Amino acid sequence: MRYKDISGKEIVNVNEGSRLGILGQTDLEINETTGQIESFIIPNYKWFGLKKEGEETKIRWSAIKKVGEDMIIIDTEKLN
Repeated sequence: MRYKDISGKEIVNVNEGSRLGILGQTDLEINETTGQIESFIIPNYKWFGLKKEGEETKIRWSAIKKVGEDMIIIDTEKLN
């Protein structure tokens, strides 16, 4: 799977049914040796993305349950 195939998808927490952000507004943690994505880092933005507030959320690749047509479903029990 390529990044362009998953970019723009909404990230949804399966345990709470909450929206965490859109992939593309996140940073990626990439293994420099293998080139594989290890995690998504979602900043906690307030005021329509103009001001960064608080802690960021790190979602490990292993927390992803399903990549659908419009969204990525994650299991929050496997965060960090």
